[in-house]
Amino acid sequence: MRSKLFVPGSRPEFFAKALASDADALSFDLEDAVAEEKKALARDLLSQLLRSTATRSTTKTLIVRVNGLDTGHCQADLAAVVVPGLHLINLPKPESIEDVRRAAALIEQAERNNGFTDEDAKVQLLLNIESPKALRCAAELASAHPRVAGLQLGLGDLFEPAGIHRDNTVAITSGMFAVRMAAAEANVYAYDTVFANIGDAEGFRAEAEISRQMGFLGKSCIHPSQIALANDVFRPSDKEIAHALRVMAAAAQAHADGVGAYVVDGKMIDAPFVRRARATVEIAERLGLISA
Repeated sequence: MRSKLFVPGSRPEFFAKALASDADALSFDLEDAVAEEKKALARDLLSQLLRSTATRSTTKTLIVRVNGLDTGHCQADLAAVVVPGLHLINLPKPESIEDVRRAAALIEQAERNNGFTDEDAKVQLLLNIESPKALRCAAELASAHPRVAGLQLGLGDLFEPAGIHRDNTVAITSGMFAVRMAAAEANVYAYDTVFANIGDAEGFRAEAEISRQMGFLGKSCIHPSQIALANDVFRPSDKEIAHALRVMAAAAQAHADGVGAYVVDGKMIDAPFVRRARATVEIAERLGLISA
């Protein structure tokens, strides 16, 4: 998911365009992008979409951001949208292990009620880290249930109540690092936040570059114009791919020779570098940049 495009659940005129876009993933939104009086309508619209041939034939990762557990909407949201073919539920504002486990239990119940079979992939959780408490206990949240696939940073909700400027680079990188380390501890991925200034392509790219260097999987997009930027930033460069292939070749030779550490391109290489090289090669293969 180099790019993940948010799509308001109450705006069906955007659905086909989003599905035809170059975004790797679509996050249909039932939370902030939907007015209170349109929550039920948006839920019904998404339920219909996710059961249609339009989504069954897509190769995109399909996500729904539901309303929070304490809003009175979450259970109905999950009952409507947890259907075969949905990949992730994006859960806003979890703050405890109990929150995560409760959401997982509701997803499991919805799967039973909506005809999931043993062949259908289980719906996973992408947890938003968007409060001071969630940031403090992010690793515990990520480890709370096997359905948790990743953590997603939410800087707007995290910064605004605390009076922290959204363009404060120190605060941004500190938040990114904390979430990335929590995700690493739990062995799940970290996903980056949105960049609200749609007209500032340079700012979007700069922030995406930072998050990629931090090891984030990709960046959320709130406008189609941001998709190409995210796809480009989170694509392994030709230089990175070439280096990774040399590392993999050297690793194979070192294994045959019984050598534990060796030099590639002037750098000492051992097991952690090989794992990263393997991941780079796998991504490049999935993107069709090199042959499998």
